[in-house]
Amino acid sequence: MHLNPVIIFGANETGLMALEIFESNQVVVYCFLDDDKKTHQTEYSSVMVLGGTDDETYLKLLGKKCDAFVAIENFKERKFLAEMLEEDYKLKPVSAIHKDVVWSPSATIGDGNLINAGTVIGTKAKLGNYCFLQNRVVLEAFSTVGDYVHIGSGAVIGQGAVIESGAFVGTGAIVVPGVKVGKNARIGAGSLVASDIKAGKTVFGNPAAEV
Repeated sequence: MHLNPVIIFGANETGLMALEIFESNQVVVYCFLDDDKKTHQTEYSSVMVLGGTDDETYLKLLGKKCDAFVAIENFKERKFLAEMLEEDYKLKPVSAIHKDVVWSPSATIGDGNLINAGTVIGTKAKLGNYCFLQNRVVLEAFSTVGDYVHIGSGAVIGQGAVIESGAFVGTGAIVVPGVKVGKNARIGAGSLVASDIKAGKTVFGNPAAEV
């Protein structure tokens, strides 16, 4: 069982999901840190937003008394903060994994991920770092997901498919087996992706086409 209290960076929707996951796993959340001053001193489930993400009063607790979870939803800001924690504080942020997630013992799961209820991670599947997987995502056997990927509820990543870092997969999208989705590509909700997507491209539809 995870023992150290967790500081959640980001008092937003993702942060609140992480809070519920940690609490359901009997993990204490010490506080939220958020750069929006309007959130300061706000309380969520008895957990306060105590300051900004650069507040040294709380950052100095990291690695000694507290662990961290990065809930920042903006990709670039999340990456900046995660790298700061790793480089300046020598800290690998923890993952928030719902107790109803099912994963193969041969699957590989990185650091700092949020994995919500009903998600299934198959045989030899690989999930990178700092990804957000919403409810009922399926990573089929031998699929690979890079870092900082967002996958919406009900999406299916087919067997052997590859989702490169920074990509966005919308709610209910299906990536068929063997397809490669390039870095920072975006897949619209409900799309069926049957062919490779180049880096940075946006696709939508059934079958998915560039928009």
